Amino acid sequence: MRFAVTLGRFLLGLYFFLPGISKVTGYADTLSYMALHNIPAPDLLLPITIVLQIGGGVMLMIGMRVSQVALMFAGMTLIINLGMHDFWNVYEGVSQAHETQNFVKNLAIFAGLLVMSGAEDLPQHRLLSHK
Repeated sequence: MRFAVTLGRFLLGLYFFLPGISKVTGYADTLSYMALHNIPAPDLLLPITIVLQIGGGVMLMIGMRVSQVALMFAGMTLIINLGMHDFWNVYEGVSQAHETQNFVKNLAIFAGLLVMSGAEDLPQHRLLSHK
């Protein structure tokens, strides 16, 4: 069980770390995408997002402050989901089906992050229990 929890934590960390890196390499494209979705202050929010994704991703991968980082990512995922994957709006050049898929996928990631944020407080033998 401990291996599964560690692997899951590492993969969730990687899920945020890699997009953080891609936002650095594709900075202008990410700013444009944020502007297309009417995200306020993208010049301020993008660098903050990059730092949180890279730093928080590494923290999850190495197991540092897991509960706090997972809770922060849960909130961040929910905000990003509502602002950037708003499938109920139509944008030129943006697939609603793709945005719907991202929205639903992010809800699952949000759920996993919520579980991870509270899992540290559970006894080890109950981490994967459904009781």
